[in-house]
Amino acid sequence: MEVIEKDRLALVQEALSKGKEYQQYREMVHALAQEGKATGTDQSEARIDFTQLNDRRMHRWEKTFKLPEDAREQLSNLGSELVFLVLTESWCGDAAASLPIMDKIAGEAKNIDLRIILRDENLELMDAFLTNGSRSIPKLIVLDKNKDQIVGEWGPRPSMATEMVEAFKAAHGKLTDEFKQDLQVWYNKDKGQNILSDILQLLALE
Repeated sequence: MEVIEKDRLALVQEALSKGKEYQQYREMVHALAQEGKATGTDQSEARIDFTQLNDRRMHRWEKTFKLPEDAREQLSNLGSELVFLVLTESWCGDAAASLPIMDKIAGEAKNIDLRIILRDENLELMDAFLTNGSRSIPKLIVLDKNKDQIVGEWGPRPSMATEMVEAFKAAHGKLTDEFKQDLQVWYNKDKGQNILSDILQLLALE
């Protein structure tokens, strides 16, 4: 049965009380990486390895990504009081690139409150925001606090990466490890600009 908008809003509001601030989430991921663990019940070697890799990737993005001056000016003019609620997991490679950029956006805008929750602890909410029927993460949900409305969603990948993934799936049926490595190379070359552009468009700032 399709989840109606009121139900989705109630699920979002309920999840907010469990949301971590970005720094709290980062500290958790770093601690897990140090301990050889991952979020969730699946403590497979692959998920632990990805958690450790993502900890390093997020650290690099935090140090290297800078908001362009025009984006900073646009964000300073944002009038709405918004919440960015993100569903993710420590092992999610796409999240390692997007979360640090969301944090920079929220930090610059001042009136955006970024909160992060774990997908597998919030499956009812996740199932209300599927991507093509899949529990794909990261998933950004934008809530306007003044209007008490969900005003946008984004994820799991920036628009250009989504086109690359869909084209590869159409040609090969599924994503290969080699393609996933190529995708990470693309993220590094793009330097976060596609993620930034997508989110500014979502906020009607571009």
